[in-house]
Order: sequence, then C-alpha cells, then structure tokens
Amino acid sequence: MARRLSAVPFLNQAECRTILDVRSPAEYGLGHIPGAFSFPLFTDEERAQVGTLYKQESKLSAVLQGLEFTGPKMAQFVRSALSLCPDGKAALYCWRGGMRSGSMAWLLEAAGMDIVLLEGGYKAFRNEVLHACPIPSEIRVIGGFTGSRKSEILCCLPELGHAILDLEALASHKGSSFGNIALPPQPRQEQFENLIYMALRSHDPERILWVEDESKAIGKLRIPDSLHAAMRDSRVIFIEKSREERLLHIAASYGKESVDELKEAMQRIGKRLGGQALKEAMEFLEFGNIPAAAAISLQYYDKAYLFGLEQRDQKLVTRLKCAGLTDPEIAGLLILQG
Repeated sequence: MARRLSAVPFLNQAECRTILDVRSPAEYGLGHIPGAFSFPLFTDEERAQVGTLYKQESKLSAVLQGLEFTGPKMAQFVRSALSLCPDGKAALYCWRGGMRSGSMAWLLEAAGMDIVLLEGGYKAFRNEVLHACPIPSEIRVIGGFTGSRKSEILCCLPELGHAILDLEALASHKGSSFGNIALPPQPRQEQFENLIYMALRSHDPERILWVEDESKAIGKLRIPDSLHAAMRDSRVIFIEKSREERLLHIAASYGKESVDELKEAMQRIGKRLGGQALKEAMEFLEFGNIPAAAAISLQYYDKAYLFGLEQRDQKLVTRLKCAGLTDPEIAGLLILQG
C-alpha cells in the first residue's frame, strides 16, 4: 500500500521520484508543485460532472460516474505513468489527498510501481508555502539604478560559488513598465509563491543568499510579505554605473523589440513623466532613437528608485563604484563587500 507522507517528508521523497499531479488540468493551471507533471484522473468537464453528482445526489453516484469515466482509460494511465517514471517511482497528489490520488495509487501499484502519496494533498503543500516558507537568515541585496545590469551581475554569482534567488526569472518579468517585453506570460500568483518556496527550501540556511533589489510587486505579482520584509531589512550594495553605460545597456536590451510594445510601456508611465516628456519619448521611439527615449524614462525611474533607497536604514547601504567594469568583475567585488 502506498505510503502517505506529510508535506515536508513528501517533498524530500519527491526529490528522487517523478511527481504526478492527478487533479484536473484547470486545477493544475492555477498552481502546482514545481516540477510536477499534470496527470489528471478526470478532465475538467468530467470533474465538474462528478462533483455535481456528489453534491446533488450521493457519493455512490459520484463514484460510479467516476468509474465510468476512468475505466476505459486505466491501461493508458499505466502506460503514461511508466513512460514518465522509467524507474517505476512516483509521488502522487490530488487536492486533499483523497479518492483521486488514492485511486491512481492503487492502479499504479497494481502495475508494480512504487508510490508515495501527499497526505492532505496540494492543500497541505500550499499551507506549507504560506505558513512555513524558510526565510534565509542572511540576505544581500544588489541595488542600482535602472540599466545597471543588476540581473546579469546576480547571475554571475553562482559561478563564483554563491547562492542566488532570481525573483525576476521566477516572475517572468524584469520589474519595470517594460519588464514583460519579449518574455513568456507571468505565472499565477499562487505558482509564483510555490516557485519561491521551493527555491528557498533548497537553499542552505547557513549561506548568504543574494537577491536583486525589488519593489513589492514584480509586474502583476507580489513578493511574499515575509520575504520582502527580510529583503528590506538586509544589507544593500548599490552598484554605481555611469548614465551613459546604463543607457547603452537599455538600448541593447530593447533596441530590437517592437516599437508598439515600447510605446505601450512608455504610456503606462506617461502620467509620471508628464505630457511633454511623454510626447518627446514617443517621438524618439517612432524614429528608433531608443537611447533618447530611455533617457526620458530614467527621469522617472531614477527618482523613484532613489526615493525607495532613502527609505532604508542608510547604515545598511554600501555604494560600489563600478563604472567600466564587467559583470564578473562586479560580482567579485560584491563578494568582497558581502
């Protein structure tokens, strides 16, 4: 019989197993354990019918209808599971750890597979995410004005043996009005929280964790309160680069992107820029002068970032002159400062 494990032991076991989410595709789309495959017992429509029968008639009616749906698919379930789990080891969960995961576990065990189940289901995992997210004791924040290549510098640190949490990569957004250009759609808020939890769970709490300075929101997503509060109370190393270097980086990053998308992003900060500045920026974009348009946007972004920096305890802010240095060189300086 499949072993039932609470959230943390289940996740430990799942590190060496294939995770199968047997909820419906719609449930999976809202949020799932990162790395899990969608392996639905029911389609969305089938789940809705079974649920309606359970509420309006009886549990027996719902079970019988469920068997009508799944019976013809049992052989395919086994074939698919063995294809996804060549070693025969799987970790299963449904919404509450009830009949769906239990039924699938029975079937796959009958086929000779080694199965563990998540006690309490995905709901138990979400409870762990929301109430037991492991916040590192030591965080270092990389700060700097827009165009300072903070993300690129952050990504150099693992090569030097240091741990990072790349929130913008997890959020699929670069954090500004222009941050969604040329990136995949953002995950749901629930999935963003799941991704952060799993990343922090794998972090050694004895090591410093490096992050990029972020506001509370990254695009449409919000950083969990506990993590953002820890970031705000941590030491910031502010990268100082020349305005010219920053403009060159912005132009290189967005120079090949759609003018219409750039205009739309500029419109979103139009009120903060002011009517005349917005008009000039739009004209520069129309003629392909990205550096000039970027220079206008920096009037807003630099002021906004500086205001946020000044709200911090200035004893925790270290300024690092980095003009003319490469990303790996700056990463090395950050480590010496940290």
